Amino acid sequence: MATFLMRSGAFSLSLHSCTSHLSFLQRSFSALRRRPLRSSTSVSGVCAESKVMLKEMDFSELDKWVQSNGFRSGQAMMLWKCLYGNNTWALSHDELEGLNKDFRKMIDENASLKALTVKDVLKASDGTRKILFSLEDGSVIETVVIPCDRGRTTVCVSSQVGCAMNCQFCYTGRMGLRKHLSTAEIVEQAIHARRLFTSEFGSITNVVFMGMGEPLHNIDNVIKAAAIMVDDKGLHFSPRKVTISTSGLVPQLKRFLRESNCALAVSLNATTDDVRNWIMPVNRKYNLSVLLQTLREELQFKHKYKVLFEYVMLAGVNDSLDDAKRLIQLVQGIPCKINLISFNPHKGSLFKPTPEEKMIEFRNVLVEAGCVVFLRLSRGDDQMAACGQLGEPGDSRVPLLRAPQQFQTALL
Repeated sequence: MATFLMRSGAFSLSLHSCTSHLSFLQRSFSALRRRPLRSSTSVSGVCAESKVMLKEMDFSELDKWVQSNGFRSGQAMMLWKCLYGNNTWALSHDELEGLNKDFRKMIDENASLKALTVKDVLKASDGTRKILFSLEDGSVIETVVIPCDRGRTTVCVSSQVGCAMNCQFCYTGRMGLRKHLSTAEIVEQAIHARRLFTSEFGSITNVVFMGMGEPLHNIDNVIKAAAIMVDDKGLHFSPRKVTISTSGLVPQLKRFLRESNCALAVSLNATTDDVRNWIMPVNRKYNLSVLLQTLREELQFKHKYKVLFEYVMLAGVNDSLDDAKRLIQLVQGIPCKINLISFNPHKGSLFKPTPEEKMIEFRNVLVEAGCVVFLRLSRGDDQMAACGQLGEPGDSRVPLLRAPQQFQTALL
């Protein structure tokens, strides 16, 4: 909702600002080249007490672990269904129903079932829920559950604590990147959503990786978590209804499209490199041309696959009719849908949301050109649960970038 979501050389900066900004970019993009940060559970799935974290494993890994402890493959499947299927969604050893005594004893002695602790649940006036989870190290992440009148309920999961991308319109980006989430910590967000709200909302039908973090910056754990979510003997979400969002990390995007059958959303949010360089610094490494050409090439090999372009509308910045016309040209040749998203204000941001009537006018230009377009208005914004509002930077905040001269009046 986490999901659900940069500057031209045409303006001058003071020497101090240039030095500070160069230092920020070096720190941000060196993070993309380094090995992934450690998760709260190690890659091997062993937690601090040397117990295996079961939800770190896909089924083949779980099967090998069960057999290595002297039990049959069929028992591994029974355990898998306790964790993800049969409407059990076990988080404790007491909930492992149907397993024999010796098998349960082995699990109790050697494995952990729970990666997250519910800290609080906030309810917005429109029925949206924001779940605050505590991690083992004391970090807090946020997950949003969005009910819909049409029988669809979406859970928006986080993939990181904070985010390295520093998108200027996103509150999470002010935190900087603090930690990648483990596979277990990602999967459990969907499990908790089902446990907490299935009786109230009905089935949780959709998952969007649009909460805190840049999912493809944590690609190993995100791909693995998504695979567990769509496993037909597990959580059994439809791959078409599990959507991973990215700001545009091109190498990881290629890998995702080749390894996963889940849906992809790309946060575009600008129609020129000058604007996108400012509001989304990742564009300085992978600009619009590189990003969109990559999509054209990769989607040739995906049958009946459409990418979702997300476009957060910022008053006076990216919402002109010229922007709409440029957007039509940018997406030519890419099978896609476009979400126009209302900007959700937050502390410290100088952006303003585009008025609804102007969003409709922008949409109509796209529709007349044959684009498939949806308007996404705010959900849960009175509890800071809407797109771009998650997280809590505290006193240590990544600084905002200076706006190009031509846009400074739009921010007054």
